Amino acid sequence: MNDKAVVIDNLVKTFGSFTAVDHVSLEVSKGEIFGFLGPNGAGKSTTIRMLCGLLSPTSGKASVHGFDIATQAEDIRRNIGYMSQKFSLYDDLTIEENIEFFTGIYGVARDKREARKDYVLEMAGIRERRSSLTRELSGGWKQRLALGCAILHEPPILFLDEPTSGVDPIARRSFWDLIYQLSEAGHTVFVSTHYMDEAEYCHRLALMYKGRIIALGTPKELREHSGLPSMEEVFVHLIEEEDKKAA
Repeated sequence: MNDKAVVIDNLVKTFGSFTAVDHVSLEVSKGEIFGFLGPNGAGKSTTIRMLCGLLSPTSGKASVHGFDIATQAEDIRRNIGYMSQKFSLYDDLTIEENIEFFTGIYGVARDKREARKDYVLEMAGIRERRSSLTRELSGGWKQRLALGCAILHEPPILFLDEPTSGVDPIARRSFWDLIYQLSEAGHTVFVSTHYMDEAEYCHRLALMYKGRIIALGTPKELREHSGLPSMEEVFVHLIEEEDKKAA
């Protein structure tokens, strides 16, 4: 039985003469929290959009939940939850109305919708505010709601593209507690971030720079290999090494 949720083999995406994703290869195991780290513009979001069937690759191949990203994009979209960098819910709807709307979008069976709505309200800790307009939520609570809506259809794989960007440190840590809960429940979580401290929360991670994977492993492996105490120092060191090679 295949235990790989995501398999990427020499994936490339170009836009004209610019190479956004440069021969990326990696595998993500089922149930893993896999971190995709790198500065803004490193190619993380472009890679995630290809894996979600939203962008076609220039070359290379990849599969998500066993489906080919080039030929089975619709099957992929039915089996994933996707949370983009920008808040994607409707500010002029109440929290409860947003959840109800997305149960329909994701095709949740009618006899399961009430139970799924209750689950999201409880998981996100917003049951008491279910009738509030979504615009009234702070950034951290909005992200919890967006995560809840992304898992309404119980997808086996979640793609979270910089979900904590612009959120305060306390809210970020709380959000990661939710990610751990989802992983423990069997979900595979593929999460991108440019916050180096969040690397420590991942089971395994890839460091991406200028469209390429420059390091891959567990946080402990990457620290020990470099001899540096923190992931931020590891990443700075690796970037400096890459820049020296390119000079």
